[in-house]
Amino acid sequence: MRCDTLLLSAALASVATAGRSLQHVGRKADDSLAAMYNNVARNYASFSGHHDEPLHKRSQHQFLSNKTSSFAVNGTGIPDVDFDVGESYAGNLPITSDPKDPNQLFFWFFPSTNPDASKEIVIWLNGGPGCSSLEGLSQENGPFIWQYGTFLPVKNTWSWNKLSNIVYIEQPVGTGFAVGEPTATSEEDVAQQFLGFWKNFVDTFSLYDYKVYITGESYAGMYCPYIASAMIDENDPKYFNVSGMLMYDPVIGPNDIQGPIPTVAFVDYWTGLFPFNDSFVEDIHARDAKCGYTDYMNKYLSFPPAGPQPFILPGQDSDGVTSDECANIFNDVIYAAILVNPCFDIYQVATTCPLLWDVLGFPGTISYLPEGAEIYFDRADVKKAINAPSNVTWASCSDISVFVNDTDSSLVPSIHALPHVIDTTKNVIIAHGALDMVLLANGTILTIQNMTWGGKMGFQSPPVEPLYVPFHDDPVEGSIAGSGVMGTFHTERGLTYAGVALSGHMVPQYAPGVAYRQLEFLLGRIDSLDSVVPFTTDKNFTEQASEADLGEGNAPQGYASNWTAPASDTTTVKTSPAAKGIELSLASLAGVLLAVFYLA
Repeated sequence: MRCDTLLLSAALASVATAGRSLQHVGRKADDSLAAMYNNVARNYASFSGHHDEPLHKRSQHQFLSNKTSSFAVNGTGIPDVDFDVGESYAGNLPITSDPKDPNQLFFWFFPSTNPDASKEIVIWLNGGPGCSSLEGLSQENGPFIWQYGTFLPVKNTWSWNKLSNIVYIEQPVGTGFAVGEPTATSEEDVAQQFLGFWKNFVDTFSLYDYKVYITGESYAGMYCPYIASAMIDENDPKYFNVSGMLMYDPVIGPNDIQGPIPTVAFVDYWTGLFPFNDSFVEDIHARDAKCGYTDYMNKYLSFPPAGPQPFILPGQDSDGVTSDECANIFNDVIYAAILVNPCFDIYQVATTCPLLWDVLGFPGTISYLPEGAEIYFDRADVKKAINAPSNVTWASCSDISVFVNDTDSSLVPSIHALPHVIDTTKNVIIAHGALDMVLLANGTILTIQNMTWGGKMGFQSPPVEPLYVPFHDDPVEGSIAGSGVMGTFHTERGLTYAGVALSGHMVPQYAPGVAYRQLEFLLGRIDSLDSVVPFTTDKNFTEQASEADLGEGNAPQGYASNWTAPASDTTTVKTSPAAKGIELSLASLAGVLLAVFYLA
């Protein structure tokens, strides 16, 4: 069924979309603070190079051929990008073996010059359903990024193609430049269509026997496991050599688990970001108690698991329907948050006004594009530069449903598809931003604790190890990232969970250094997420930290009162197997603000 998780009044929409000037006046930087900022990296490490420099010189075009020439993109001819992004290819390919099939997915492929990437490729998918993976490319982990409120694109210090070959794919049909008539009714349908496209992509670029790593965020938590599972079932490593999977803030479990049930505990933890009046706080706590939500978390957010979680969740009747009083706790918190903070962003709850413009038209909870601005990927010159269909109106998230009758009939992936991928690859990472309220971190952990893989249910120990990001240089001021202990993690039986302390929903956007490190772990370049070795692309960086100095992690997941770390942990396996050997969209406001995602 389909579950509406957020509905706000037209009044809020009109407030949020009203035009106003964002001009700044009379602001002068504090020179002493600027000097402190510029010198902070020098206090930790010495450095004689950075990973913005060329990694390894190869032929100028590794993949240029008669088959691929029509997809080639001029790296110096991308509108508004005033630097060479290097070799890349973009265009549409059909979802079947029929070259004339009108149903086609759109891709943008960026080869890597990293010598370690010679026989591997990373797939990136955004969610929605119906949200474009060009969001991830242009604002998260692509070679250039154009983030909220910024003037022009800049080089991305943390571009994933510095580590591996990567392709951004718009799918299912109906998403972005993926043309055709949507026919999918389930994730099984989506996966089969993707596999048809992928065979064509592999044939076009001769990527035979490449290791395939599938990554994505939000509703891609549905896409990635089903696609990976379908690839594994093909038993054809020539095309489908699935070697690992990485998902950020993913839809992997029931709506109530990832939304209403952890909501009040989330508000209590971040109370300074939710400055509600006493009567409202009393009301949501009374309803939480009546619904049994916090009691449920105190029982089942435990390590090892307390046992299988009931099929009928708290707040539901015998048919599994959640009462309005319970389900609306989540809605009411969002409504109240926007009343006190009109720029409240469900994707990153620490956001305040002013509302920043976004070249993609979607800078958070609401759609916003200043008068006179254009949606970047809907510009004719951009479409021409990237071989995109000129007759398609591009939007960050599709205005049409990419599923027939607007319904994805599939079971949540934690039931079968996700465990299947973990057990086969023994190399899956699930990461979650602590400041995300689209999907709540405790809900993700609850889902993991009710999932069986590797012969056991859930983690036997909590995620308390320190998630470490090496100190580094930031060569591009528009592309900077934190360092040090940036969260928590835990690895057991081929699954790693990582909580990211200062990130919202899109971890590669809000914590790019963390995401870069996690990709290194996925690819087998480092053996653990608490490793203090420098980034593998920062060979000349002298790291001064030691694992003994790190202590425990610091991400604020685990609000349940009974979560404590064990005295010893004999079940943790921290070595990467590879080393051994929803854009969940908040749809455009048209009088109302509506966030939706699908359940089984």
